[in-house]
Amino acid sequence: MKIALTGASGFVGTALQEAFTECVIISRKDDEKAILDKLKGVDVLINLAGAPIIKRWSESYKKVLTRSRIETTRRIVSALNQSSVSHFISTSAIGIYPDDKPCDESCSEIAGDFVGTLAQQWEKEALLCHKPTTILRFGVILGKEGGALAQMLTPFRLGVGGTIGNGKMMTSWIDIDDLVRIYHFVIERRLEGTFNAVSPRPVSNYAFTKSLGAVLHRPTILPIPKFVLHMMYGDAASVLIGSKEIYPAALEKEGFVFDYPDIKTSLKHLLA
Repeated sequence: MKIALTGASGFVGTALQEAFTECVIISRKDDEKAILDKLKGVDVLINLAGAPIIKRWSESYKKVLTRSRIETTRRIVSALNQSSVSHFISTSAIGIYPDDKPCDESCSEIAGDFVGTLAQQWEKEALLCHKPTTILRFGVILGKEGGALAQMLTPFRLGVGGTIGNGKMMTSWIDIDDLVRIYHFVIERRLEGTFNAVSPRPVSNYAFTKSLGAVLHRPTILPIPKFVLHMMYGDAASVLIGSKEIYPAALEKEGFVFDYPDIKTSLKHLLA
């Protein structure tokens, strides 16, 4: 099985390179012709391209976020439609769903903010592919080598970690190892459609914070006021303080079984 990857240098891309023995890397600098050349003999293309979302959103950076997702996907899809690749797996985010509402893949309501609109546009570009296409909507990805957890470890180990605001916001997350297994599962079964790549057990920010503190044997008594995150990240703070309660109904219907379905099991696995 030969896999092509965009966004290969990121946290998920690095994990997938370790999981799949034969990978072709597509750079954001590759034009359509270069991409088409690289796709010779490739079975599956996994699209992870996209600039980091957790960064202050100036108007110029919003354009970077949009270009890195929409224009890159458009170029990839154009090349894919001329290639012999048999399966396309593209990325999206659970930010497409509204806050404060339990949702699975049957939810048709789209969040009315920048992230929701961006994710919707991103998926529309991917669905222009003429090949069998899968869209994985990522939740918060937990892994000690990158992602949100890696950024949280230092303050929590120093004993200055705490809940965000009142801690009631819901967090939909997934263990990096389960995410890699989802890719194997989707590829092996040639699944098409949209799937939420999240654990079946979302947690409140309070529960997440207390679980992380317990695993690290550190106190979690210093809450982070929401206004501090707004000061640090501006509008991008909405990604950190939004409440997303999302479920992987489509994956479970197909028979996928999570190795790390609950937050304590995942954190112990990652931080042991």
